Amino acid sequence: MAETVEGAEGKAEDLPFGEAFLVRMLDAGTAVLNAAGTLLIVAVMLAINADVLSRALFNAPISGVPELVAMSIVAIVFLQVPHALRLGGLTRAGIFIESLPPRLRAGLEVVYCLLAVGLCVVLFNGLMPLFERAYTRNTFVGAIGDFTAPIWPVRLIMLVGTVALGLQFLMRAGRAALFAAGLGRIEEARP
Repeated sequence: MAETVEGAEGKAEDLPFGEAFLVRMLDAGTAVLNAAGTLLIVAVMLAINADVLSRALFNAPISGVPELVAMSIVAIVFLQVPHALRLGGLTRAGIFIESLPPRLRAGLEVVYCLLAVGLCVVLFNGLMPLFERAYTRNTFVGAIGDFTAPIWPVRLIMLVGTVALGLQFLMRAGRAALFAAGLGRIEEARP
C-alpha cells in the first residue's frame, strides 16, 4: 500500500470542534447533492424508458423528454462532481507524482487544489450572469404550445455545484498543507 494525499486525509474528529463541524457540514451537503444527482439519474432513466415505450406501443412520444434529458445531464454532473472529488474519484495522472516523497506530493496537491479553487471562482463568475439572465428573462427550452421548461433551475444547480466543488478543493488544500508542513497525518491508499 502506498501513501497518498488523494482522498480523505485524516478524519473530521482529528480537527478542533469548529473545523470538524464545518467539515461534517460540507461532507453532508456534498452527500445530499450526490443523492439528488442519483435520484435525477433514476428520473432520467424512467423518463427515457417511458418515452421509448410510449413511442413503440402508442406511437406517441412524450413531449419534452429530449430537452429534460439534456438539461438533466448537465445538472447531474454538477451535483455529483463534488462528491467524486471528496472520495478521490476524479481522474488524474499520478505517475510522476507517485515517485515523489509524501510531503512534496502534499505540497503539489496544495498547488493543484488552489489552482482548482481559482478555476471554480472563474467558473462561478462566468455562470452567474447566465443564471441571472435565465431567471430574469424566464428563458426556457422547448416549443411553445408543445413543451417548455425554464432553464434557471439547472443554472442554479450549476452554481451550487461549483461552490461545493470549490469548497471541497479548499478543504483538500488545507489538509494537504497541514501534511506538507508536518502537522497533519495521511491515510494509506486502499488497493
